[in-house]
Amino acid sequence: MKKILPFLTIIIIIAVIVIIFLSMSNKKQMVVIHEGNHTHQPVNIKHDHFQDTQCGMTITQDDNSAQAVSPDGKTWFFDDVGCLVLWYNNIKFKEKATLWVFSNDTKEYINARDAWYSRTERTPMGYGFGAYKEKQEKFISFEEVVLKMIRGENLTNPYIRKELVGN
Repeated sequence: MKKILPFLTIIIIIAVIVIIFLSMSNKKQMVVIHEGNHTHQPVNIKHDHFQDTQCGMTITQDDNSAQAVSPDGKTWFFDDVGCLVLWYNNIKFKEKATLWVFSNDTKEYINARDAWYSRTERTPMGYGFGAYKEKQEKFISFEEVVLKMIRGENLTNPYIRKELVGN
């Protein structure tokens, strides 16, 4: 029995390791980049299966989400317009990228460069930029959103937050 015990212990340890590896391989991997989007249209995302490229958060809803498609058909995903802008500011193919944002008024993806943005929305990362197809009073353009994100002029800045929403 004393000779079998070490052998039995090793077999149990190996079995546990194999079970752990098998269970890990069965888990669904999060999608960060989708390849092959040669039509450059928004990808139909499955909630809780796609991950924000910039902040790493899981995308749990369409509201406030965004997508960017490179000329070669790679698509990146974002849970917040602010995350899209931070990522966009650091890419080399800015002018050639196709950018999509989920519109609060039409409830569909629209071209980010043509959208108008509120600055006081509740967004996943708290930047506050909500996309709309139709322009309203005090809405700003995509270029202004980029400039304000670069400057830190969003709702994560307590001074800007107080100026825009009062708290």
